[in-house]
Amino acid sequence: MAETDRASAGTQVGSQRRKRMKWLFSCGILLLLIGMAYWFIFIRNHVSTDNAYAKVDPAQINVRIPGTVLQVRVENDYRVEKGQILLELDPTDYRVAVERAEASLNQDEADVKAAEVSIPLTDMQTAAQVQAAEAALNAARESEQEARHRLDQLKNTRTAASADLSQIQRDSERFDNLFRQGAGTERQQEQAKTALKRSQAQLAATDNQVSGGGSSFAAATQQVDRAKAQLQAAQSERYNVEIQKYRLESLKAKRDKSRAELETAKLNLSYCTITAPVDGFVAQKNVQVGERVQPGQALMAVVPLQDIYIEANYKETQLTNVRIGQPATIVADLYPDFPYTGRVVGIRAGTGAAFSLIPAENATGNWIKVVQRVPVRIQLDRPPPPDHPLRLGLSLEVTIDTSDRRGELLMPETVKSSMSSAPRRP
Repeated sequence: MAETDRASAGTQVGSQRRKRMKWLFSCGILLLLIGMAYWFIFIRNHVSTDNAYAKVDPAQINVRIPGTVLQVRVENDYRVEKGQILLELDPTDYRVAVERAEASLNQDEADVKAAEVSIPLTDMQTAAQVQAAEAALNAARESEQEARHRLDQLKNTRTAASADLSQIQRDSERFDNLFRQGAGTERQQEQAKTALKRSQAQLAATDNQVSGGGSSFAAATQQVDRAKAQLQAAQSERYNVEIQKYRLESLKAKRDKSRAELETAKLNLSYCTITAPVDGFVAQKNVQVGERVQPGQALMAVVPLQDIYIEANYKETQLTNVRIGQPATIVADLYPDFPYTGRVVGIRAGTGAAFSLIPAENATGNWIKVVQRVPVRIQLDRPPPPDHPLRLGLSLEVTIDTSDRRGELLMPETVKSSMSSAPRRP
């Protein structure tokens, strides 16, 4: 009887053990199916990384001109709007430079106006001088022509008088011979001698007239030369008009230079007031009143938190199915219970190591393969709410839904153009 009871108890224990094992096996199968379903639905089409940070492009504030800080109107963490004054430099030296440039420009303007007035007057005067010189030259040439004509007539008259004298001399000699031979009368001889003296006197008078005509012609020729010289002098004065015109152009160029210097001086004066280039928050303030600052010196930064974006550094093995435009979920370590949503807007053209200060030299004998990471840019769907703001450099966890793989691997040209021309969101 006792043996029968022991056998029955052993059978019951074995049955319970088999039921427990069956139940555990069923639970294991169920958990495996649930895990597979969770992987298929939630994990298979999602890639995550905690190597992600909040990024923004801060505007570094510096000065364009050297100067002494006169006033600082902001402090770290101040919210500023675009165009709001951040600090001011002492404008005294630059205001004096503006006044000096204005005085120089006024002087150049006066010089240009004086030249513009004098050029027409000089043009009229020199034109009149040239006309008068041309008229004097024409008159001198006419006088010279008349003197030459008169001299030619006198020379012709002398030639005729010389011919008459030769004839009279022959006649006188002939009457002398006839008188000595007794064939002629004394009266005829005396008449021939008288005619000879008259002809000689007439030839001498003609010679004097020819000599006077030659002097008159020489004087007329000299007058022509003087008139030519006066015309050349008047014409050379006309070149002064061209010289004055070129000088006027030089004065205008100098005036334009002075105007540009005035604009530069005004710009430098305006640079004494430094304003915020974008809306944002002041950070990294490193300037005090009375400090001497130089161009390029970093004074502070304005962080436009409204334009914040996410840069997630994914492993290269995770980017197989990542496309531009895919949705992403972001969780900040600062707000673990508040998710942000966004979209992939860019995949970097190179790995982080490729753009590092000292890139890895892989063509060496001690090479070790390291999985590279590629930055992926995530744009938030909407700016962070005021009660959950994101700050530059915060650590994040980003999960990208890769189920929709119709997007581009590289940013299209149209997308880049639209993004570069799109205004900043307020």
